[in-house]
Amino acid sequence: MRVRTEHRGAAVAKPGTAKRTAKASANGAKGKGDLGFEATLWAAADALRGNLDAAEYKHVVLGLIFLKYISDAFEERQAYLFRAAADPDSDYYVEDPGAREEVAEERDEYTAVNVFWVPNEARWERIKRAARQPSIGQTIDAAMDAVERENRSLRGVLPRDYGRPALDKRRLGDLIDLISTIGLGDAENRAKDILGRVYEYFLGRFASAEGRSGGEFYTPRPIVRLLVEMLAPHANARVYDPCCGSGGMFVQSEAFVELHGGRRGAVSIYGQELNHTTWRLCKMNLAIRGIAAEIAEGDTFHDDRFRDLRADFVLANPPFNISAWGGERLRDDVRWQYGAPPVGNANFAWVQHFLYHLAPRGTAGFVLANGSMSAGGVEGEIRARIVQADLVDCLIALPGQLFYQTQIPVCLWFLARNKAGTDGRDRRGRTLFIDARKLGAMLDRTHRELTDEEIARIAGTYHAWRGDADGSAYADVPGFCKSATLAEVAAHGHVLTPGRYVGAEDAEDDGEPFEQKLARLVTELEQQFAESARLEATIRQNLAGLGYGR
Repeated sequence: MRVRTEHRGAAVAKPGTAKRTAKASANGAKGKGDLGFEATLWAAADALRGNLDAAEYKHVVLGLIFLKYISDAFEERQAYLFRAAADPDSDYYVEDPGAREEVAEERDEYTAVNVFWVPNEARWERIKRAARQPSIGQTIDAAMDAVERENRSLRGVLPRDYGRPALDKRRLGDLIDLISTIGLGDAENRAKDILGRVYEYFLGRFASAEGRSGGEFYTPRPIVRLLVEMLAPHANARVYDPCCGSGGMFVQSEAFVELHGGRRGAVSIYGQELNHTTWRLCKMNLAIRGIAAEIAEGDTFHDDRFRDLRADFVLANPPFNISAWGGERLRDDVRWQYGAPPVGNANFAWVQHFLYHLAPRGTAGFVLANGSMSAGGVEGEIRARIVQADLVDCLIALPGQLFYQTQIPVCLWFLARNKAGTDGRDRRGRTLFIDARKLGAMLDRTHRELTDEEIARIAGTYHAWRGDADGSAYADVPGFCKSATLAEVAAHGHVLTPGRYVGAEDAEDDGEPFEQKLARLVTELEQQFAESARLEATIRQNLAGLGYGR
C-alpha cells in the first residue's frame, strides 16, 4: 500500500504560498539553527508535486537541490576571489580592474578547495531567471549536461529529464522559486549542514511515499545510527557497503568519526550498488557533503568490483530473502567458505560476502530478516559453521515497523574476525544477545522509530560487554541482554534468536505479601461480580419496561 504525505489531497498550491512558507522556515533555520524547517519545506515541495509519482518527483527535486547547492558554493568562492583580486594585501591581487574577472573564472581556484566548477549556463541565477519560460525544462537539462561535462566525478550521475512533456513546467517554475529561498552551499549553511538535513529528510519522505520500493534506496536513519554507534568506525579505517543504496551508512560513518575528533575524509569509503538510479542518488548524496568515495555500479555477487578489498568495517542493509540472485552460477565461488548458500535465498550469500571482505581484525554490522537467525536446512548448516568458527559477536532482535519496505521485524548481526580482546575484553567463545523488540516509539500508524536514548542503551550495552575503554561494567539483564557461551548456543541448535537466551524480564516486586495480595484480589473480584449482577438486573428491568423483557 502506498503511503501518502499529509498533503495527499493537494493538487495545486496557491500562488506564492509555498515560496513564502519555505522562505520563512528557511530563514528561521538560518537564524536559529532550529530543526523542523525540513518538514515545512517538504510540505511546500510536495504540494507542487501534483499527480507526478513520488518515484519520479524524487529525482526532479533532489536534482534541483543538488544544482542549487553546488551553485551556492561556487558563487561564494567566486565572491571571495573577486574581493581577493581587488585587495593589494592578497596573493590574488590584480592591479588592472578589467583583468580581475579572470581570477574569478580560473577553474583550478575552485577545484583546489573541493568546490565543483559550475559553468555559466548552469549557475543558479540563470536557472532562476528562466524559471517562468516554457523552455525551463530544456534549460535545466542543459545545465546538468554542462556540470557533468566539467566535473568528471559527476558524469552519468545527474538527472536530465526535465524537458519531458509530462513534467508540468509551471509547477517546475514554482519548485525553482521554492528552492531559491534556501541557502545551501554558503559557509554558514554548510556549517549547519542545512543541505544534508534537507537531503536526508527528503530521501526519507520519498521512501515513505513510495512505500515498499522506497526501502530499496533508503535505510531509516535510526537503524543506520545504531549500526554505526555499535561499530564505532575510527579515522583511517576502510568502510565498505556492497549494497549501499543512497549512501546513508557512509554519511553516518563520517559524522561519527568527526564527532569523535576525526576529520572529514579520514575514512576510506568503498561501495557498490546494482540499481543505476539508486547509484546516482548515492553519488549525489556523498558529493553534496564533500565525502570522497569509490562507489561502483554493478551486481555485487556476479561483478564484485572490490574483490581484493579487506575492510575494517562492513555496514549493510541488503535486500531480504531475494531468490533471483543467480546463485546457480556461483556454486563454487571462493566467498562461500562456510558452505554454498541455497539458490533460492541470498541471505547467507550476503553474510559470507561480508565475511570474505573483512580484514583480520575487521567487524561487520548488517540488517537481515529474522528468519536468518533460525532457518534450517542449508542455511542452518552455514549458520552453525559460522557460529562454531566464533565469528558471531552480537545479535539484536528489533521491533517491527521500523522499515518502509516491510512491516516485519528484522534483526542486526555483528560479526568479528578477532574477538581476542586486544583493545577490550576477551570475548572468544561468547556471543551477546540483545532483545530490543519492545523498544521504539510509533511515529504514525505504520512506522516505528528507535529513540536516541534507546540507541544509546543498546550501543552502550554492546560496548560494555566488549570492555571498550569508554564502556561501563556489563551485566546480563533478564529480558534484555545475555552473554551466552558457544556451548549454550550449540544446545539451542545454533538458533540465534535473542529471546531464547535473554529469558523473561524480571517482574517488579511491589512488596505486598502473596497471601495478602490474593485476598485483596479475590475481594475486588467479588465486588466486580456484584456490580455486574446489579447492572444486568437494571438493564433487564429497562428492557421489560419497553416490552422486551422475558
